[in-house]
Amino acid sequence: MNLRQIFPFLAWVGELKDKNVLRADIIAGISVALVLIPQSMAYAQLAGLPAYYGLYISFLPVMIAALWGSSRQLATGPVAVVSIMLATALAPVATSPEHYIALAMFMALLVGLFQMFLGIFRLGIVVNFLSHPVIVGFTNAAAIVIGLSQLPKIFGVKLPGMVSDPFMGRIWGVAEQLGDTHILTLIMGIGAFAIMMGLKKFAPKLPGVLFVVAATIIISWLIDFEGQGGKVVGVIPEGLPKLQAPVFNMDLIITLLPSAIVIALVGFMEAISIAKAMAAKTKDHIDPNQELIGQGLGNIVGSFTQAYPASGSFSRSAVNLNAGAKTGFSSVFTAIIVLITLLFLTPLLYHLPEAVLAAVIMMAVFGLINFKAVKHAWNANKHDGIASVATFVATLGFAPHLDQGIMIGTGLAIGLYLYRTMSPRIAFLGRYQDGTLRDIRVHTDLPVDEKVVAMRFDGSLYFANVSYFEEAIIAAVADNPNAKFILVVGDGINELDASGEDILHQLVTRLHDNSVQLVFSGLKRQIMQIMERTQLAQHIGEQYIHATADQALEAIYQQLEAAADGEVYCPLRPGFKAKDSQQEDNL
Repeated sequence: MNLRQIFPFLAWVGELKDKNVLRADIIAGISVALVLIPQSMAYAQLAGLPAYYGLYISFLPVMIAALWGSSRQLATGPVAVVSIMLATALAPVATSPEHYIALAMFMALLVGLFQMFLGIFRLGIVVNFLSHPVIVGFTNAAAIVIGLSQLPKIFGVKLPGMVSDPFMGRIWGVAEQLGDTHILTLIMGIGAFAIMMGLKKFAPKLPGVLFVVAATIIISWLIDFEGQGGKVVGVIPEGLPKLQAPVFNMDLIITLLPSAIVIALVGFMEAISIAKAMAAKTKDHIDPNQELIGQGLGNIVGSFTQAYPASGSFSRSAVNLNAGAKTGFSSVFTAIIVLITLLFLTPLLYHLPEAVLAAVIMMAVFGLINFKAVKHAWNANKHDGIASVATFVATLGFAPHLDQGIMIGTGLAIGLYLYRTMSPRIAFLGRYQDGTLRDIRVHTDLPVDEKVVAMRFDGSLYFANVSYFEEAIIAAVADNPNAKFILVVGDGINELDASGEDILHQLVTRLHDNSVQLVFSGLKRQIMQIMERTQLAQHIGEQYIHATADQALEAIYQQLEAAADGEVYCPLRPGFKAKDSQQEDNL
């Protein structure tokens, strides 16, 4: 192991000697900080924490993840989905506001440790269980839930019930209170929307979030918004977060670990998808396992500095990339700006209206809604579309327990995948006029041979579908009682597990007892290695395993001619020309 594996930032730190690179990173770092500071406070409230805890998560976790991750432009910190998942996980467990804060830090530790474990043991592949259609359905539903959860702050009313209560019922309770709307709060929220949307359309390069925060703070102070019944952020403690170890309790581990695992996976899935998308543009290499280590280490360090779980942010990463960030130093500089804010600028945030923070959250998450992606998944594969829609519905239905929605979606996606692979395509082959082997169900006029059945199996042979393969072979023998050879063209077989090997062993024996020989062609190296280790190759007979289908058929017809002591009808033999077949290839 070299130093760059232990300290991955050594790969880019030398580039900062170039003044152009350093200048670009500083500008990008400032640009991200201008978005991060108000956004982090909004997300902290979404997580059920005081707003200033958003600044705590925007300091060391941002810096550590950038230094030990593999992406140069990924902007780590608080994100909406993780924030609301944290709130729903902790609300039923916390006994007081102080206990809630302690649990949030403990959750950051659990999430970080799990991510570090996956990264160190190079298990980043585990996120592949969260398929893209499932993530699309989850993200759409989560964005709606998060956006609607901010309506009470926009209208200046209370969100009834407990955090763990059914979400849609609580939103209905908000609708019933609209007659009690605090007009000045509503005006402040709508005004924030108008400013951000206007700047996004007419001046997209300006930091709209920062502008609206600064403007509403001034307005709030001038009109004494708090004195007129409006809610503001209030006092933010000056200085750095206290360094303290998170609470550690075995009972809490048992209670919170399932939620921590889901948050860790969802958070990392969001982070790595952003990192890969940016790497495609910058031509950088992304190591998912190193990114897991970076994200995990950031969360672990954050848990000792009063931070809750962090992840990669879509919006801030885009700002970082578009601002010209070249290395991870841009995120380090962002953390420095947050540090300056914590030390000297927190009094300026006192008069920030909570309605404005709610508007900031809604603008951010509604940008994540993308129903076209659900439609695209449906068009690509109906099963993927079903998984995406089911995840969307389940996430909304179980809200605010978003983790249940994604677990249902993931389970369904895996189940549908197994269902698809249980019945892979089997093509029975005939010799086409150009000499190739093609599906006789597509080209119905191809000649067949009653002594030889050639079939192509388009799938792996494993526990879920090996019975289907066995039934197909037995059916082929029953439909062709004079068959002496069954050729399996195995170019599409990529996997053979113990169940598949056992069934093949039995099948060879049963067919041999009925004077039928099973022949294979085109088997991949990994399949042959398994057959050799288990003695299956010797049981089949190595003379009945060939590199290509043509070689196998040539050997079969030579054996038939030897048995017949003369020429035989050979419609599947290489070089045979079918006179009547005029159709095009449509395998």
